Amino acid sequence: THALSSMAFPISRPGKSPKSDVLPITYSPKRPRGSSSYGLTRRLLRWLAALATVLALAAFFVLSHQAPPPPDLPIPEDRLPPLYEDFRRRELNLPHYDAYEKNSSIKYFWAAQHAHSSGWGNVMQDYLMMALLAHATGRSFVFDDYIWNKNGTIYAELDGRIVPARTPLSALLGGPMVGGPMLPGDDTPRSVNKHFFERVCPNPTVVYVSDVNTHDMRFSEVMPVTDVFNTWVDTINAIDDPCVMLDPAGNQVFDNWIFGKKRRMLPFWPTISRSPVLISWDWSTLVHAAYKRNRHLFERFPHPSSRFASILDNLGLSGSDAPTSDIKGLMAIHVRRGDFETHCRRLAEWDADWHAWNSFPEFIDKLEKPRNATSDQIVKTYIQHCYPDIQQIVERVRHVRQESRPKHDLNYLYIMTNGPASWVEELKSAFAKDVEKHRQPKWKSIKSSQDLKLTWEETFVSQGIDMYIAQRAEVIIGNGWSSLTSNSVLLRMVHGFPTDSIRFW
Repeated sequence: THALSSMAFPISRPGKSPKSDVLPITYSPKRPRGSSSYGLTRRLLRWLAALATVLALAAFFVLSHQAPPPPDLPIPEDRLPPLYEDFRRRELNLPHYDAYEKNSSIKYFWAAQHAHSSGWGNVMQDYLMMALLAHATGRSFVFDDYIWNKNGTIYAELDGRIVPARTPLSALLGGPMVGGPMLPGDDTPRSVNKHFFERVCPNPTVVYVSDVNTHDMRFSEVMPVTDVFNTWVDTINAIDDPCVMLDPAGNQVFDNWIFGKKRRMLPFWPTISRSPVLISWDWSTLVHAAYKRNRHLFERFPHPSSRFASILDNLGLSGSDAPTSDIKGLMAIHVRRGDFETHCRRLAEWDADWHAWNSFPEFIDKLEKPRNATSDQIVKTYIQHCYPDIQQIVERVRHVRQESRPKHDLNYLYIMTNGPASWVEELKSAFAKDVEKHRQPKWKSIKSSQDLKLTWEETFVSQGIDMYIAQRAEVIIGNGWSSLTSNSVLLRMVHGFPTDSIRFW
């Protein structure tokens, strides 16, 4: 999961420039008889035209390349996390609720035991699978918050930081997942918030996961997830009650470890890749606004506060932000830090494979586990792929950048990381030195998650911002064991990004 920055951004506003005095041009109307001023006038016009061109180019350069003050991003003095009241209010008053409340034929599916108290990557996996199940059974997907703590408190503690205990899902996601319109021709009922479900379904049919999931469905190494999914589709379709809820005390339908089993998950790809749930996947207005404000860090685009950026936006020339369009020239790399090193060592002990969506056979990079090796050698191999040091990161980025030419001309580098600021600056410096040492093209920009200028609300959904960037970067280098990487890879594959643009440590 993405580390949340607690840095307060300085507030400054541009001052007004003094008006320049305009000096009048004086001339004498008296000229000698018989003389002509035509040549002088033509030279003067040429000079003025050249001057106007120079001034226009200078204005363009200043307006589009100057480093204006950061946007006015107020941070509360008490620094308590936001509660996203506006998002919660909208979720409770979606426009289709009135019609649905009067229509008894609408069917609903509420996975009350959904994943919680975990990183966004794991929770997103579970929400996605439940939305797929709801859609496959023709039912409205019932969504809940992204929950870090279910004990009823407003705030929770994460790694010594105060975070929202519950975040409305619409602060992270947009589109059909949180009640937006379905794709044209899709008659599946739109998603609803759990509070609406509880109002229209006071006595739902409760299904117990343990009554459906057999031991093999949960723990088999080979049973395709497709078989598990179809079993659940048949189970739900056999229920006449329009209100279906999974027992809130049960396990998830698809346990977290299943997503690391490529033999089980990859056969499910033909089904998931065609589903409107994934095709229409979208991020929240917060995520899109944060990207738009910071896009000059990832591509050649003027700073959002410059007049030229406004002109491009008004003319519709600022480029597409569709998930199918890549961010030309951008390489995004996912570098986990902090306590992830301990997790990487455990992965070695477990002989764990990469996440399934990071293991498509078409990918260039594959996890090659050492055989007949000592435990220390095995751990060393896992650390190199899972928790590489600065030198290994720099070498890998140089190698992938060189391999990607000439198909991918990569000039912008974005580091998705939860590493400490001092370590990130050391990494940036190492990248700069490496291109000089190996006589490679200089990076036009090297930025990290910590360079994003975010509002207070955006700060606590920054993991979604990183995933949106990773989803659209021209090339990514990800962590094979990370759900943040695998979810980004899944979205790239759904939208047809070339497989050679998806790389790993």
